[in-house]
Amino acid sequence: MHRERVSENVFWFQSEVYAQVTAGVIVGPQWAVVIDTLALPDETTGMREFIEHELGVQVRYVINTHYHADHTWGNSFFHGATVIGHAKCREFLIEHGVPSLEEARKQNTNLRQVKIVPPHLTFASGELAMRVGKKNLILSPSFGHSDDGISVLVEEDRVLFAGDAFMPIPYIVDGDADDMLASIKRIGRMGLENIIQGHGDIILRGEIDAAVKDNMNYLNNLKKAVKSAGKRRNVDEYLESITIEQCGKSRVFLGGLAETLHRRNLRALHRKMNSE
Repeated sequence: MHRERVSENVFWFQSEVYAQVTAGVIVGPQWAVVIDTLALPDETTGMREFIEHELGVQVRYVINTHYHADHTWGNSFFHGATVIGHAKCREFLIEHGVPSLEEARKQNTNLRQVKIVPPHLTFASGELAMRVGKKNLILSPSFGHSDDGISVLVEEDRVLFAGDAFMPIPYIVDGDADDMLASIKRIGRMGLENIIQGHGDIILRGEIDAAVKDNMNYLNNLKKAVKSAGKRRNVDEYLESITIEQCGKSRVFLGGLAETLHRRNLRALHRKMNSE
């Protein structure tokens, strides 16, 4: 697990095991707020031990940016913490998270200690603000990757924990391309110092404009390519021929996982366009 201090009392963690998934912590004088958990129990408990033993505080709140397993299945390791998320995050974790975990346990015995803990405190619209020491956190919807996505702004530092609304390659299989474009555009207008992506490395201030442009360019190219596929006889073959580079991204992102995500994006967007 990688770990880095982003600003005063704000830390970032990145998995070395699964898809470079990230998490964070904001530390107050008496307690801390965790933003997302890591994919595997050992890494999440490593986070907790660093917070408790190195930073010297207990975790009072865990914020889930969305319901996907790699960001939420560590909730249960922060005993007694109040979990916060979008109202749909609670709904989706109960509906999808419980059966998914039961199935995953059959393949991975390390997950036997994991329990699904849906958000206790939720919001469905607008923003939710909370204070941690000298830091003001603003939670707001950031849809596109999923229909329950939120981001967390550390207002004083202009640091945004964007969840999977911002990734090295936008991933829309469980969400919507237009919602994702809207979220990315909003993030680009926020005047940020850093973007903490849901996967991948931290984006620094001087890199933000280019990253926003690249992600929007990818999604617009993806939409154009899939739209043109509908006019062809052999759609599957045509979709397979659309490379990630043609859409403006590199297949080396996320340790090579980007190519797989791109293929899934193409198929999901094509299904959606046909159903509409």
